Amino acid sequence: MPQPFDQASINYYDENSRAFVVDTSQVDMGHLYEPFLSCIPKGGRILDLGCGSGRDTKYFIDKSYDVVAIDASQKMVEATKRLTNANVLQLRFDQINFENEFDGIWACASLLHVPETALKNVLGLCLQALRPTGVIYASFKYGSAQRFERGRLFTDFNEQRLSALIATLRSSLTFSYWV
Repeated sequence: MPQPFDQASINYYDENSRAFVVDTSQVDMGHLYEPFLSCIPKGGRILDLGCGSGRDTKYFIDKSYDVVAIDASQKMVEATKRLTNANVLQLRFDQINFENEFDGIWACASLLHVPETALKNVLGLCLQALRPTGVIYASFKYGSAQRFERGRLFTDFNEQRLSALIATLRSSLTFSYWV
């Protein structure tokens, strides 16, 4: 059975945490935050899935949202804790076990490291973690393959591939999505 996560990508973030934090912590994400937050009740609960440097967790906390942040990388968990003093858990995506807890899940450039064979299961766990009116923001690199680049796994999606993946989830769940 294939592994439901990519250890090489986790190792990459542990080994390159300082450079990653420097490269990402000051990126302006406002154009993505606002549409997402417009779907979340004021003060709502957000799961930051793959919190990385803590940039997004900090933004949501500063806007008075209740945030739980997770990352599989110990170094990324430490970086987020240093920046935010938030509730940060070291978990892989296939280990989340929340049910009906979140108004939104923020998965900014994080689910793209999940092996394609495990993505349906991980998305199912995410959807289980959402409240009935919850929303997910997820971003991927544009493409049509799974590949390794500079020590990390990338599962790329274009509109057709993402639509096909979502269609496989529809049989048991009802949700809307943006492509």
